[in-house]
Amino acid sequence: MPKSLQVTLDFLTDLRFNNSRSWFEENRARYEAARRSVESLIGDIIRQFAPVEELGKLTPKECMFRINRDVRFSKDKSPYKTAMGIVIGKGGRKSTERSYYLHIEPNDSAFIAAGVYDPSPEQLKAIRQAIAEKPEALQKIITAPDFVRYFKTLEGEKLKTAPKGFAADHPAIDLLKHKQFLASHPLTDADLLKDDLAAYFVQVCAALKPLETYFQNIINPS
Repeated sequence: MPKSLQVTLDFLTDLRFNNSRSWFEENRARYEAARRSVESLIGDIIRQFAPVEELGKLTPKECMFRINRDVRFSKDKSPYKTAMGIVIGKGGRKSTERSYYLHIEPNDSAFIAAGVYDPSPEQLKAIRQAIAEKPEALQKIITAPDFVRYFKTLEGEKLKTAPKGFAADHPAIDLLKHKQFLASHPLTDADLLKDDLAAYFVQVCAALKPLETYFQNIINPS
């Protein structure tokens, strides 16, 4: 049984209202306990993830983002993130292949997600071209029962008008307007505390894999 994430949720809740280096150092032992709890969960996920992806010798530490914020170009100078981010995929948080994201945050703000978050102009052009040429391929993925069950629809920022080079009356114009191509599944605090969270994460990621494979084949074909 994994260590309960309650210690993680409690720490992140308190950090939200005490986001300073002095408080963090005074509560570093709590942070280390919170992190160990997340690492325990990641270990369980890695051990169960083979039906979705082979992860090789991936370790929990390779999957976790640092809790320190980069405040160099931000008006918000709070030194720490009030959530924990995890990437499951070959290479962990540095993955350039299919990967799956778990966001742990209190107050029912957690989620599982995947897709294309910040495509380069070249990548976005390639994705749109693939959609324009064969829209049924992506439409089949995002209307599949398992996808709709967990994610309902494709999310992400969109243009208000047709992108340059594509007809406004294209049958897939709604997909072509996307600047991001994301799917996310919300998790409550109660979900995070269930003993089968790792298995559930794997189950959701299995429903995400067709979407991830679709974009992988466009952006980084093997």
